[in-house]
Amino acid sequence: MNNFFNHLKTVVYHRHLVMAGCFKVGLYKQGLLHDLSKFSPAEFLIGVKYFQGVQSPNNGERLDIGYSSAWLHHKGRNKHHYEYWIDYSMTYIPGGMAPVPMPLKYSIEMLMDRIAACKVYNRRNYQDDSALKYYLSGKDPAPMHGDTRKLLELLLHMLADEGEKATYRYIKTLLKPKKHLRT
Repeated sequence: MNNFFNHLKTVVYHRHLVMAGCFKVGLYKQGLLHDLSKFSPAEFLIGVKYFQGVQSPNNGERLDIGYSSAWLHHKGRNKHHYEYWIDYSMTYIPGGMAPVPMPLKYSIEMLMDRIAACKVYNRRNYQDDSALKYYLSGKDPAPMHGDTRKLLELLLHMLADEGEKATYRYIKTLLKPKKHLRT
């Protein structure tokens, strides 16, 4: 029963942090809809079963059965994950799959998701460079489109070097609608 409430508390807190970040940059819809699939039985029950409190329960499921059914469910329903943006390639690529560019609003939500996850799992040890350090600790380069990778890395480095306020201020300029000149 403890796992149920602890997992629920973790998911709600994570969503709250992502929502707060998204709201700060003007992505209200992204903030409100973020990770709602985590409340579906396919994801929530796995989260309860494998809850540890220091990392994603999906890792526990992977260790137990060799893959995460909850993650497979989650990434296919949430556009803020770069894995959602992988399609079959029309040109020859080993494996036949190729990443496509993520729309800006989902790339920003992905950043907010990474920041929130680091805050949840690192707790008091969180620092502005935590998300960058976690990203850089990945074993292999993620199959992410080059444009998406470039933006994510720029924002992670900016966060680490200049902090949240400066990074969010910059993101707001990226999200501002472009004014077209009339001729």
